Amino acid sequence: MSLTLSQRLSLVFAVLLAVSAGTSAWLQLRSNQMREMEVVQGLSRDLAATIARDSQLMDSSGIRPDAARQLFSQLMVVNPSVEVYLLDDAGRITGHAAPPGRLRRERVDLAPLRRFLAGDMLPILGDDPRSTDARKVFSAAPLRVGGRDMGFIYVVLLGEEHDKLVQRGATNQVLSTALWSLGLVALLCLVAGLLAFGWITRPLRRLTETVRQFDIDAAPAPLPPAVEGAKDGNDEIAVLDGAFRQMATRLGEQWRALTRQDQERRELIANISHDLRTPLSSLHGYLETLSLKDATLTPEERRRYLGIALDQSRKVGGLAQSLFELARLEYGFVQPEREPFSLTDLVQDVFQKFELAAQDRQVTLTARFDAQVPPVCADLGLIERVLTNLLDNALRHTPEGGVVEVSLQPQADSVAVTVADTGPGIPPELREGLFQRPFALGGERRSGGLGLRIVQSILQLHGAEIRLVELPGWGAAFRFGLPRQA
Repeated sequence: MSLTLSQRLSLVFAVLLAVSAGTSAWLQLRSNQMREMEVVQGLSRDLAATIARDSQLMDSSGIRPDAARQLFSQLMVVNPSVEVYLLDDAGRITGHAAPPGRLRRERVDLAPLRRFLAGDMLPILGDDPRSTDARKVFSAAPLRVGGRDMGFIYVVLLGEEHDKLVQRGATNQVLSTALWSLGLVALLCLVAGLLAFGWITRPLRRLTETVRQFDIDAAPAPLPPAVEGAKDGNDEIAVLDGAFRQMATRLGEQWRALTRQDQERRELIANISHDLRTPLSSLHGYLETLSLKDATLTPEERRRYLGIALDQSRKVGGLAQSLFELARLEYGFVQPEREPFSLTDLVQDVFQKFELAAQDRQVTLTARFDAQVPPVCADLGLIERVLTNLLDNALRHTPEGGVVEVSLQPQADSVAVTVADTGPGIPPELREGLFQRPFALGGERRSGGLGLRIVQSILQLHGAEIRLVELPGWGAAFRFGLPRQA
């Protein structure tokens, strides 16, 4: 049988309460019994001494059986709960008024008697001559004749008649009332405990239902309100609820990030397919033309067709290389090898690569930086790739007569690098996800968006970020920072 946590707690509480109530009842009965024996023994402490002093039970010739039996019978008639015995100095029973066959012991242990006569704390229990193993409160006194100790007077204070009366229930009314009171208190505690467990575990049940309804394979739904006491840091259930909410929020963020990345990957694949299809189709078309019309083409037409085919082949190769490079960056196959170098020297080297292309497009390349630009610590080859991609994009989107500028600005612990152009800039609606998804300006696609994505991946390996900034008089301006040499 499967039980809920609340049911298990209630069951354990009920069992513990029953055990506690039973133990309490036993302790109360035991305490009442011990108290009764202490009171009876205290009140009758001198009973045996009085009998020994005022009665003539022995003479110089020994015990007087008839006198002892007559006295003992009279005492037991006056107080039926007492039983009187005469013991010798070894504890053997030498005189009594018990009916024939009722004695179960021939002697009584004298150690409790000595403790009683020494004044030890009551109650003190001694052997019951009418039982083989029972022990009862008693009164005792030494019996002297002619100045000599002849034995002891031994009085059992709660004898057989008392036990019979207790067994008949004549004295159980008070005890029954006490037990009923204890049972009622236990029942009230049980009801209160069950209500308390229900109230305490209610937030846990709500949290359990929330966890049960949470579907990790679907889009995370809004969570219900927090459980009671969520602001109390000492409430374990509230802490658990807060931890679950943090986990659910984190899973939701990761789910949305994965969904976004999947969508971006789909868009990237679609755009790469588009970018590959155009040059491949052109390449195939011109090669097919050369193959079919080779005999009728003039040398000038043949050279033009071959030039176009080679140009398209270079586009396909460049796109494939960019895609391979991006895959290596995003899957962690590239790790930067940091070294100190001069950014001013690197910018000049990259300018030399684009000098002819800038002249062909009639675009001016300018550099603006102080004479004292500190060295930076980064991967020289990867940072060169970043500047190459940014300058290539800037040149392709800057009209004739425009300007492309690279500026270096030293800062407290880094050097800020800005690449700006006087092109049309990037419209606001295309700026979101600029470094994740491809976009087009004037119908021209930027190589599937791989250039800026590669730039962002390289800078992330260096712990840096690139962002689009607004500069008056400029179109698109990109800025990132590199750490200075320590």
